[in-house]
Amino acid sequence: MIKYKDVEKAKERIKDYIYHTPLEKSMNLSYEDTNIYLKLENQQKMRCAKIRGALSKMTSLTMEEKEKGVAAISSGNHGAAVSYASNLLGIKNVTIYVPKTTPKSKVEKIEYYGAEVVKLGKNYDEAHELGLKEIEEESKTFIDPCSDKVVLAGQGTIAMEILEENPHIDTIIVPIGGGGIITGISVAAKAIKKDIEIIGLQTAACPAMVAALRDEVFYEVYESEDSICDALVGGVGHIPYKMAASQIDDIIEVEEEDIKDAVKHLILEEKIIAEPAGAIGVGAIKKNPKRFKGKNVAVVLTGGNIDKELMLDLINID
Repeated sequence: MIKYKDVEKAKERIKDYIYHTPLEKSMNLSYEDTNIYLKLENQQKMRCAKIRGALSKMTSLTMEEKEKGVAAISSGNHGAAVSYASNLLGIKNVTIYVPKTTPKSKVEKIEYYGAEVVKLGKNYDEAHELGLKEIEEESKTFIDPCSDKVVLAGQGTIAMEILEENPHIDTIIVPIGGGGIITGISVAAKAIKKDIEIIGLQTAACPAMVAALRDEVFYEVYESEDSICDALVGGVGHIPYKMAASQIDDIIEVEEEDIKDAVKHLILEEKIIAEPAGAIGVGAIKKNPKRFKGKNVAVVLTGGNIDKELMLDLINID
């Protein structure tokens, strides 16, 4: 599994390649003794937190591994991060497998930095299954966003930044798709501050981790209803599932309408652009204010890659 020393090593490897993103207090969401801070990973390079994990893994590769190339399976952000990191590190042979439903803006970003995009499967789970078969036939290194401890350690650097900037944070809320980001964050946060509360967020359209913990079943594949959160659908990663009971204190399911409202709130009130999967924490705060009363909460906005058409549609919702 992952240990805090893995996160510390990851920080040293990637510190010269990433931004230390802002932790900004929200005037609109905070009230009385409740302080809500937004960790703006939507302003990270590539507009997503996934770059931390991708760089953590890829800066650890040997020269021989770099020459053979890398591959990833992604709903968009992880693929863009791997493509960007490959460009940065001079890795030429890069393939990203994505679902056919991946937003155009994310596909264009992956291709811009030089990776080959292969579209397969009607959703992330299908793309993952088919992509793994393709990767097994190649000699490339698989950059797994959810079940590679070096990748997850890179995500843990988010927690280090939060608590360095504000040691009074007592709650961190994080979106859960495959579970890689929340696992890395929790390992680091609980090592630094053992009584901190780590709360996961899942769209009600695909509560895979909720079901996995409830049923004590590793749902690597999980059926999803229609969702605007392309990064939060599908099953969970093996390491996040195995570590969830000790690392995640609670999980809140957020309805799609509340996520839409969160995206709109961030744009119109906070002047922040976040994709639905990244904005889900604000949806949870707005829907359940009593749950966070009296706390100092860091809300991790994991990404800002939202299609223009969707953003305009959400802004115009009455």
